Amino acid sequence: MAKKIEAKADNEAVKVTTKKDVILKETNTTTKKGVAEKRTEEKETAKKTAFKKIAANKKETNDVVSTEEVTIVTPSVKNRNVKDYSVEEKLHMLYKLQTIVSEIDKIKTLRGELPLEVQDLEDEIAGLKTRLEKYQSEIHELDNNVTAQKNKISGAKILIEKFKGQLDLVRNNREFDNLSKEIEFQELEVEFSEKKIKEFNVAIKQKKESISGSKEIIEGRKIDLEQKKKELQEIIAETRQEEEKLREKAKSIEDKIELRLLNAFKRIRKGARNGLAVVNIERDACGGCFNKIPPQKQLDIKLHKKIIVCEYCGRIMIDPELANTIEK
Repeated sequence: MAKKIEAKADNEAVKVTTKKDVILKETNTTTKKGVAEKRTEEKETAKKTAFKKIAANKKETNDVVSTEEVTIVTPSVKNRNVKDYSVEEKLHMLYKLQTIVSEIDKIKTLRGELPLEVQDLEDEIAGLKTRLEKYQSEIHELDNNVTAQKNKISGAKILIEKFKGQLDLVRNNREFDNLSKEIEFQELEVEFSEKKIKEFNVAIKQKKESISGSKEIIEGRKIDLEQKKKELQEIIAETRQEEEKLREKAKSIEDKIELRLLNAFKRIRKGARNGLAVVNIERDACGGCFNKIPPQKQLDIKLHKKIIVCEYCGRIMIDPELANTIEK
């Protein structure tokens, strides 16, 4: 490695001195002896510069470089103080973690559809309450409309009385006709407002009936929700201790697995329907997607030399013998 770096430095030095020679030949300002000395000096300078450049590059990759001897130092991977386990040990821990999280999944399935039912009931009650608020705001708006129509009726009746009083003071038929038309128009306004008030009252009555019906439904749903929650709490209480123990075991194993591998395990498990990220070979096929595995890949899996994933589903595959040993 040191010889390669020195040769690289010499090449760069030759390039630099060649350019300098051309300049010196063109200017003819120095003697041949001065050119030779200059070339030697510039070669040494270029060599030092090249070594400095290489050292700087190596420093960025945590390598140590010297002009006499080149030594590459690869830093150890620091990942939550995780030991450097063998591939077989890593597969052992991954499969053990898979069995534990699968047990947790089984405990969750014991709860059945109760969590979803509880969530649906809570959503339904929230929707009914929102509907009640909407009905109440509509009733308030209808009440305001009724009040406005009543005010119109009062104003129209006042005008009718006023126009009737003016009928006795008319001086010709034209004024009489105009006042009669005004009185007739105000009477029509009163009838129209009364009709609107009736419609608003009918709407208010319907809204109130809907509110009472919604309240009854809410009360019934609340009773159902309390029962479902009680059942769910009982099931959770029965399995809580076991689940907590399993979670502690899973956490202790996760602390031993390197972060990159653990993240891959969680990502695969999240994408799998059955929650299996690590599967063994069953009848020459993947235990997750059941696609056939070539014999050469099966041999590689049995050797435990590297972590191999299924090319179809992406799950980590493990030798059945190793899986049986872990289970026992």
